[in-house]
Amino acid sequence: MNHLSWPNRITLLRLLLIAPFVIAIMSIQQTDSARWVACGVFFLMALSDGLDGWLARRLHSQTPLGKFLDPLADKLLVTCAVILLGHHETCVPGKPIPHAVVVVAIGKDLFVVVGFILVYLVTGQVFIRAQRSGKWCTGIQLATVVSVLLWPDLKRLAHILTWLPDVLWWTATVLAVTAAIDYYRVGVLHTNRVSQVGAGLPEQ
Repeated sequence: MNHLSWPNRITLLRLLLIAPFVIAIMSIQQTDSARWVACGVFFLMALSDGLDGWLARRLHSQTPLGKFLDPLADKLLVTCAVILLGHHETCVPGKPIPHAVVVVAIGKDLFVVVGFILVYLVTGQVFIRAQRSGKWCTGIQLATVVSVLLWPDLKRLAHILTWLPDVLWWTATVLAVTAAIDYYRVGVLHTNRVSQVGAGLPEQ
């Protein structure tokens, strides 16, 4: 582990925290305290997400591994959360995430992963470039997970707050489609640029 920077170690910790988060969600319908445990673990993961980014910038230790692990942790968290919270046996009672939202969320990440592999196979280069739409999408997806977990408490606070998860998950769905289009566009541009350089043509 000595060769790992502290930001990368924190990111790996965030990956490990996915397991207790998933276990807590799977127990939501058995005990309401599991919902709060899931929220607590989620908070720790969010805190570590901000901490590893801050440390990477502070210590000037941004690495290719970190650029890969950081979005991987977010994607795994979102995927596990939306699948479980969209399934009738593990969802928050009365507020399952619609299947369409789950399919688009997972489909977007699969599309990005397949695109990453194809770009590597075509160009021989590892190309990771975060897009603003992708960051917004992930942020709203994570906010959706929190709002769904807190939904039983939100509806006790105010009736208007019961609509918050719906607004967030459909917003995240639109952003997921937008992000997939952005990543496709950037991937094609990068592939074309590498092909032109390899052929000795001037870059456009």
